[in-house]
Amino acid sequence: MVSQFQFSEQPTTMANITGDGNFTSKLNQSPGDPPWSTLAFIAAFNIFLSIAVCLGNALILVSLRKVSSIYPPTKLFFVCLAVTDLSVGSIVQPIYATLVMSPLMKMNVNEVFMMSRVRDALSWVFCGASILTSTAISVDRLLSLLLGLRYRYVITLRRVRVVIICFWFVCALLGSIRIFRSDIAIKAASTLIPLSLITSIFCYTRIFLKLRHQQVQICHGRANGDIPLNIARYRKSVSNILWVQLTLVACYGPWGIAVVLYVNGIGNDGTWLVTETLIYLNSSLNPMVYCWKIRTVRQAVKHTIRQIHC
Repeated sequence: MVSQFQFSEQPTTMANITGDGNFTSKLNQSPGDPPWSTLAFIAAFNIFLSIAVCLGNALILVSLRKVSSIYPPTKLFFVCLAVTDLSVGSIVQPIYATLVMSPLMKMNVNEVFMMSRVRDALSWVFCGASILTSTAISVDRLLSLLLGLRYRYVITLRRVRVVIICFWFVCALLGSIRIFRSDIAIKAASTLIPLSLITSIFCYTRIFLKLRHQQVQICHGRANGDIPLNIARYRKSVSNILWVQLTLVACYGPWGIAVVLYVNGIGNDGTWLVTETLIYLNSSLNPMVYCWKIRTVRQAVKHTIRQIHC
């Protein structure tokens, strides 16, 4: 979401400006800068990921429409997550790949500046929405366990739509602030991301303890007869969604570590290139997790592929 490999604020970090207004690479002048081959590889990898993200998430969006076994409000969260991932792959990653290659393409400084501003804002909007939606899914699973029969009356499509709209509004606001006051936006992100992670950890810990308690009650024959929850099925659904959360943490974690290192004066442009690419990688991994862990989605995807092939 935020990088010190910033073309918008410090374009001379990766390039010098010549008299004709074009960039000339200074990669060979400073040992701390990534070599040309690294830039080319990172750019090509992001282009490949962009294609994979678009195809995978478009397929998931089409397939989710055919899945009826997932409760509609919960499915809406998955749709929102797929939309944010698709937006990252179709808009943000191509811009990012172009920016990475800008020192080699000798792009005009004004073009790079504007593209970087757009990329910064959109990254914060889409990646922020992805983080918030993943957190909301973990909260949704906890409420499903705690509320029991009341869950379907409390968690409705209308309320979920309101929550998602609020998420997008907050992320759009952060994206706008990122353009004009990056220091404020970074402070906000430094609060938002840990808070989201802590919320998810709390939810899954609470779910684990609750399921363990219910399992003990069942084993001792003290479970209430009116418990509507199919524990085995619920445990499987939580496990599936937990994989989505773990994928997000694995992709965003290195970026958080890079931020800490940068604050302590450690790090270079190559580090930011890798950690930002990992963030974008999350958008291509989510469809794979859906197909791998959620059987109904996997079946719907297979059916959709057969229809396309025919």
